[in-house]
Amino acid sequence: MGKLSATAVKAATRPGKLGDGDGLYLVVKPSGSKSWMVRIQKHGNRRDFGLGSASKVSLAIARERAREIRTWVELGLDPLFERRKAQGIPTFREATAKVLAQHRSTWRNEKHEKQWIRTLEVYAFPHLGNVQVNDITGPMIRNVLAEIWLSKPETARRVRQRIGTVLDWAYASGYRDSEAPMRAISKGLPRQPKKDGHYAAMPYSKVSAFIPRLRERESYSRLALEFTILTAARSGEVRHAVFDEFDLEARLWTIPEERMKARREHVVPLCTRAVRIIERCTELRIPGLLLVFPGARMRKPMSDMTLTKLLRDMKETCTVHGFRSAFRDWASEETNHQSDVAEAALAHAVKDKTEAAYRRGNLLEKRRLLMDDWAAHCCKGE
Repeated sequence: MGKLSATAVKAATRPGKLGDGDGLYLVVKPSGSKSWMVRIQKHGNRRDFGLGSASKVSLAIARERAREIRTWVELGLDPLFERRKAQGIPTFREATAKVLAQHRSTWRNEKHEKQWIRTLEVYAFPHLGNVQVNDITGPMIRNVLAEIWLSKPETARRVRQRIGTVLDWAYASGYRDSEAPMRAISKGLPRQPKKDGHYAAMPYSKVSAFIPRLRERESYSRLALEFTILTAARSGEVRHAVFDEFDLEARLWTIPEERMKARREHVVPLCTRAVRIIERCTELRIPGLLLVFPGARMRKPMSDMTLTKLLRDMKETCTVHGFRSAFRDWASEETNHQSDVAEAALAHAVKDKTEAAYRRGNLLEKRRLLMDDWAAHCCKGE
């Protein structure tokens, strides 16, 4: 959300620059005329680009144009050259910049955007980058994918999906006469080797022996991993947790929707040990620090590899995410708790819309009993 508003733009009369954020400025001249400018800095070089008169270009359009120019620069394109082009058919590289600019606000983090750009820069742009989107054919896409289809199957599938997204945008925007034949392209490639899609999990019977080993030393990563296990949460939800999300008196952790995979707020009932972990982190808290489990740089979350490295250092082959599977197996095989309660504890979305309509509650009290039982299983012998 920018700092300016349409009302503020209209009311601005004092000569100078008013910043909206992300390099976008409203420039008010002594004559009273107003115009838009975006300032881009990359590799130590600063460039300013005019976006038009404020009397003709609205704040919303100025923000959109600024996002597009920033994306051009990130992709190594010259914004001045791109803007001089007639409104002709864009190249694949140019179309990618437009797609990224439109999707940026819907993505949860910068990492996803960087992955998007990186995969296309490495695998697609060398072949398709300078080709106009209406000239890209099925065989051309197949040739891009064929180079990595068997050697890097997961990456190849992501590249396929991202090429398809760009070309779908081109078709919807009127730059292509037909959709990209992605289904036919996939059939024209060899069958990829099968891979077990499940995350490696520690058997639930071994979790209670693992927890004491985890507590042999104290560190933020060890506290975070134990908290992850006890709450059956995703590691990203734990690594980005902030103190304001916790109500320790009520023993609740409320994760906002923007940090949830299903984009729905999730309330997690906390067992006694989970509460103690948050209390311990509170004792260790540096004044002004929001993160409960800070990374090495303290004011930034620990990376997604930190917990994985901890497991490897402890000579464990399971994954962090696999503890969610261990929890689910334990709930199914060792308890009488209902399946929908366990699914709710994992924040899994209900796929059946009719069933979802009749399940509006969050089963909080039933989940509290389930998580207390899980904690008792994990902490046997205490």
